[in-house]
Amino acid sequence: MTDDGENFGFERVSAAEKTRRVANVFRSVADSYDVMNDLMSLGTHRIMKRMTVEMSGVRAGDRVLDLAGGTGDLAALFSPVVGASGRVWLTDINAAMLERGRDRLLDRGLTNVDCVRGDAQQLPFADRAFDCVAIGFGLRNVTDKERALREMHRVLRVGGRLLVLEFSRPENPLVATAYAAFQALWPTLGGAVAGDAGAYRYLVESIAVHPDQRALKLMIGDAGFSDVGYENLGTGIVAIHHATRLDAP
Repeated sequence: MTDDGENFGFERVSAAEKTRRVANVFRSVADSYDVMNDLMSLGTHRIMKRMTVEMSGVRAGDRVLDLAGGTGDLAALFSPVVGASGRVWLTDINAAMLERGRDRLLDRGLTNVDCVRGDAQQLPFADRAFDCVAIGFGLRNVTDKERALREMHRVLRVGGRLLVLEFSRPENPLVATAYAAFQALWPTLGGAVAGDAGAYRYLVESIAVHPDQRALKLMIGDAGFSDVGYENLGTGIVAIHHATRLDAP
């Protein structure tokens, strides 16, 4: 964190104020969150999440943490992979999002998923508790990203895998221009569908100020991870960062 505050979109606010405002954003959009994801990504977020699970190397019997998991898309994908002998923990700091995720998972009959309200910056889990930690489109909203990454490192077992699926920077200028024009529609769409244009204005701004692929790769390495890399999707509109905990302190 910096002394002059944190980014809430393009605005600089205190860390406490950012946390409060982000909570309000997701409380406001919880009921329409899944529909808006489909509209803004043209459905491709589902493919990206499947790719994240496939890259994780998770197997039957593993323990997986879906961090800042919102309405449970990743948890639902991990659930059949770990099977009856494994377990998935869906966590989110926002009670409204977590409640929606829990209900969706129960409706699908997924009984090997536990829902735990928790802060990514101070996880309520023991050291080396998980074989895999995944966070999908959630790191961008965390106030202290460095602290959260250190927590992810702490709760992973030695040899465990980290997957970070997040908006990033298109590396093709033509794609970047077209994508910016598409993003400009999101607040209007959010106002029409979710009744909250401001929440989706924040989304666009939060993507713009989030660390790009290379910067995030360095941050993950600084948190103690090894074998850090990333795969661009859509020339970098989204990237999947992957890393391993290899140390044993």
